[in-house]
Amino acid sequence: MMDLPCVQWQDHVAQKWTRLGPELKEKLTSLFEIHDVFKCALTLTTQDDLDFVQSISARYSVEKDAEQAAKCRERGNSSFKTRDYTAAALHYSQGICFAPLSSEQLSLCYANRSAALYHLQHYQESLDDIDRALKNSYPSHLLHKLEDRHMQCLKHLSVGQKAKEDQPNPASKNHKDPDRVKRASVDPLTNGIHPQAAVAFSPEKGRHLVAAERIAAGEVILHDRPYSCVLIPGMEEVQEKGQRQDTERAELLGVEHRRCHRCLIETLCPVPCEGCSYSRYCSTSCQRDAWEEHHCWECPLGADLMVMGVMSQLALRVTLKAGLKNIQMARDPITDEHTSCLNRESSDPCTSYYGDSYSSVFHLRHHLDHHSPGVCFLCAVTIAALYLKLSKAGSPPASWDLSRPLGANSQSPDEEGDIANWNSELWLLGSVVLRHMLQLRCNAQAILMLQDTGAANSPVQSSREIRIATAIFPTLSLLNHSCCPNTSLVFSTGTSLPADVGENVAEYSSTARGVTVTVRAAKVITAGQEILHCYGPHNSRMATQERQRLLQEQYYFLCQCEACTLQQEGGSEGSQQWSGVGDSPQSGFLCGKCKGSLKKSSEARGFICSQSSCGYRMSSSEVSHRLQEIRVNLEKAVDLMERERPDEALTLLRRAQSQSGLILAETHPVQGELADATARAYASMGDWNNAASHLERSATAIGSQYGEDSIELGRQLFKLAQLHFNGGARGPVLSVIPKVRELLCLHSGPDCHELQELRAMEDCLQG
Repeated sequence: MMDLPCVQWQDHVAQKWTRLGPELKEKLTSLFEIHDVFKCALTLTTQDDLDFVQSISARYSVEKDAEQAAKCRERGNSSFKTRDYTAAALHYSQGICFAPLSSEQLSLCYANRSAALYHLQHYQESLDDIDRALKNSYPSHLLHKLEDRHMQCLKHLSVGQKAKEDQPNPASKNHKDPDRVKRASVDPLTNGIHPQAAVAFSPEKGRHLVAAERIAAGEVILHDRPYSCVLIPGMEEVQEKGQRQDTERAELLGVEHRRCHRCLIETLCPVPCEGCSYSRYCSTSCQRDAWEEHHCWECPLGADLMVMGVMSQLALRVTLKAGLKNIQMARDPITDEHTSCLNRESSDPCTSYYGDSYSSVFHLRHHLDHHSPGVCFLCAVTIAALYLKLSKAGSPPASWDLSRPLGANSQSPDEEGDIANWNSELWLLGSVVLRHMLQLRCNAQAILMLQDTGAANSPVQSSREIRIATAIFPTLSLLNHSCCPNTSLVFSTGTSLPADVGENVAEYSSTARGVTVTVRAAKVITAGQEILHCYGPHNSRMATQERQRLLQEQYYFLCQCEACTLQQEGGSEGSQQWSGVGDSPQSGFLCGKCKGSLKKSSEARGFICSQSSCGYRMSSSEVSHRLQEIRVNLEKAVDLMERERPDEALTLLRRAQSQSGLILAETHPVQGELADATARAYASMGDWNNAASHLERSATAIGSQYGEDSIELGRQLFKLAQLHFNGGARGPVLSVIPKVRELLCLHSGPDCHELQELRAMEDCLQG
């Protein structure tokens, strides 16, 4: 888990805590102010601690390295020879990030990437890389290759130039058709809460969001941008076609290598940081903005930030972006013009609403009184070490330098001349970073994206949701949790333009680069009803007791949402699917004797037939064992499909289905997984009818687990529409499209790319 510091540092700090005397431990645990905790941790953090950080960070080196650049280029050449140009571009990009400035390796990597981009028909990006190669002393004896490619790119660009101008940037997946934006008739998108919702306060719920009027299902409730965010290293692993995934390839094709480190847009041709081999950006503007906002101070820390984890880095970014002036205003909320008091009887600033200003982040609950002593000590010592590392890197950030006027131009931390002292007053910087790190344990939001999991040329979409970044959202943080939420969240990245942006496209585009979350009502929300979203534990995936345990451990509250209350009142799990055996649903087990349904036994650990006349019993251990056998065959089959061996995969899947038929009902999630995998195998062989038949079975299981109005069912039915379309089944595809459209509009909005594909299908079939 990269959110927390690495395990070695956690162990080091835990041992440090163990060695503290009783009096010092008592003193630390009795402190109620964060700045006192930070000051105490600062006195306890030694040079030995900093040396230990250095010893760990050595294995995460982010220095420029010509030898590593050459290795990346060779891997790119191997992919290029197999015509896997996407993988080749990614490897060359990694080489570009490693290559020292103005080196021959840098020019060679740019030249090679231009070739990969050319074959991917990204002609303008190929031209850009050719120019970069020439500016970095490309070998003269190879110039003819670049000259020929340059001419070919210009030739392709000259053909259909006007059509090209109306299409999205081919190297970035998130741009939308500007014509669609111009057709929109609603007001321009503004971040914040829409008029149908309002901020409220109560002692039990704190600040929260309620419906000011009836909100229809699918209606947008709010848009929000993160105050700051940090990519999670290694969370996205993409295989090269036809090959097994290994450690080296997973490292090279992780999320941090495929996305801009500022706006998170996916790109094949990133612009590297000039100081380190890690950070990269989709454009020079993102590179410049990140440098000025935070990276000029992160870059000298290098791999130390990886040791200290995503939460520490995000807390630091929030503090650097805010600067001393904003923090002083937040500490004195009376002077904050954005403040809206929600509780006249309380002087606690956490009861007020500050809009999308920094104060909204500053006044999130930090739960210092709820975190365990060990967690508080880990966070405090981590931030103390980070503060000391930052102070050794050079002068304070411009927005924190008390020796010069606020707003002075930022300078690099290694600037020559008089270096300002990190005087005693600057402990406030470390104190605020610690405040944000403690807040993030309860208020961080995962940024989720759909990742394609099938082959690039697959006729049927296959995807899964992955967590690409951790962020802090000023307005989204107002939403409380429910295990059965009444909202859906959709994240977008880069400069994607929503359908409701209106006519002011140019103005929006200039400020739109970055991440946006859109919250929609997943069902009708009546006036006065609280607006809720799920923090992770969902009633369709997890048992009540487990959900409540996880929420209590991380968020420090006992969930009493509608799902938890109804299931508790039922005396057991009630209508809930999940039993205590792995992730197996209670309602999905079959009696081995009469084929009726099994229910959890209240007298013994295990299950009993729901038919009293039968009396058949099965132990939990037996259920686990049989489920494990099915899962093993399923995993082996999926692995075979990834290696393009669908015939062998089908043999294993049939065996697994025979096993599952003896114990699992058709609505059990594992039956859904089996049917989905079988559909994929048939689809890869071009057997559309069999594929559609099995996918229908999978959709039945998904509808039972997640609900008939769920986004999960919508995505599965979308795949079913693709299968029917590919098989030429005009009637079935036209019959399923309305349900798919309804679910996708409800959760993802009318402008999602799946709906565009559905419209294209209808036009083709009805044309």
